[in-house]
Amino acid sequence: MGQFRAADLFRRKPVGRVIAEGGEHLPEEGLHRSIGLFQLTMLGVGATIGTGIFVALTTAVPAAGPAVVVSFVIAGITAALTALCYAELASTIPVSGSSYSYAYATLGEFVAFIVGACLLLEYAVSASAIAVGWGQYLNEMFSDLIGWRMPDAIAKAPGAGGVFNLPAVVLVGACLVLLLRGVKESVTVNAVLVVLKLLVLLFFVVIAFSGFHAENLKPFAPMGVAGIGAAASSIFFSYIGIDAVSTAGDEVKDPRRTLPLGIILSLLIVTAVYILVALAAVGAQPWTAFAGQEAGLAVILRNLTGQAWTSLILCVGAIVSIFSITLVVMYGQTRILYAMSRDGLLPKLFQRVNPRTQTPDLNTYIVAAFIAVLAAFVPLDTLVNLTSMGTLIAFAIVSLGVIILRRTQPDLPRGYRVPFYPVVPALSVAFCGYLIVGLPLDTWILFGVWVAAACVLYFGYSARNSKLA
Repeated sequence: MGQFRAADLFRRKPVGRVIAEGGEHLPEEGLHRSIGLFQLTMLGVGATIGTGIFVALTTAVPAAGPAVVVSFVIAGITAALTALCYAELASTIPVSGSSYSYAYATLGEFVAFIVGACLLLEYAVSASAIAVGWGQYLNEMFSDLIGWRMPDAIAKAPGAGGVFNLPAVVLVGACLVLLLRGVKESVTVNAVLVVLKLLVLLFFVVIAFSGFHAENLKPFAPMGVAGIGAAASSIFFSYIGIDAVSTAGDEVKDPRRTLPLGIILSLLIVTAVYILVALAAVGAQPWTAFAGQEAGLAVILRNLTGQAWTSLILCVGAIVSIFSITLVVMYGQTRILYAMSRDGLLPKLFQRVNPRTQTPDLNTYIVAAFIAVLAAFVPLDTLVNLTSMGTLIAFAIVSLGVIILRRTQPDLPRGYRVPFYPVVPALSVAFCGYLIVGLPLDTWILFGVWVAAACVLYFGYSARNSKLA
């Protein structure tokens, strides 16, 4: 513990040290490399597909109308530009910690800590938002199977007409049990769930396009350009999977090759599926019908076919899908906490690894408890916008990191290089900025409170306990 000086805000961890600590040669008590390219790609797809489609469409379509398809394209372009930047940094600094670790090596400790805080917000709040949506589809499944629905008191958060969202807490608990069994088991289960999820969404697209009516696309953009931008800002949280891939840096086989490939492959799959499903959905029913519609995709299928079994298949797919997303997002958050603890910026309890399962057990319990509380008591729309804010700031920092590292350490070995440098990272920062501006005022206020709390923690504990001190 050293004397803190203002200059220490900008102290950077050498890239070689980041990699060495992250595990080119891991000690027995560290994390274990057991994830291949297919599992990693499924990790990214699993953390991404589902939230923007199964849950957020009901808030995004009323904001943009049928032009929500354009909103997904804008969000997808922003994510694509950022994914290329992630791919370069992941191949250069192949460790856990994602954009937090990249920022530590390029922009200094204080910025890295704030990025870490953004990531923790992004992961915790997105997992909560996803868990909230799980209860909606669970209710729809019960309705199709036995004609019964859970009462709002235990199926919704207080701000949404309920008292306590019980299904969300059950979901987080199930993910906790699986994560404690070990990362290899978790990613294998996730890969199976993701394949099932893609088949269910393909089923939806085929049926929805059979009921497609061009009239439902008119007026195409009733809320104008502002509505398209607002919807793109709110659904951007569903691209969190890009970041989730890079949190597995310490546990991926041949990370310099596997990480960039996993990031790019998962993004291509995700963007194609999102645009297809969004177009099929808005063509299958009037855009005004989406407002307040729970389990939206399942309802569309039931209305189109008049058959409960089609809705049931979609509900089961959504339940499985949302489980896999929650699992991966919780996994990602525990690894970011692990990386920050390893650097001395958080207490050591976050890096304690169970020698039998090779998982950070206590860390995982804490994450699960925090997410369960948020999911139980906070409404969905608030969670969605907060997640987008954290995601966009982390993405912008990664893109800046590419530019800085190219200028300061041009000779570092890179498994992948961003094409059309510096245009791509600069455009990525600009697109992220555009989407951040589109977020509502209450999101800015809540985010400001979160950053202020992070600053208190940094100056009160982290700055003096940092290993760089």
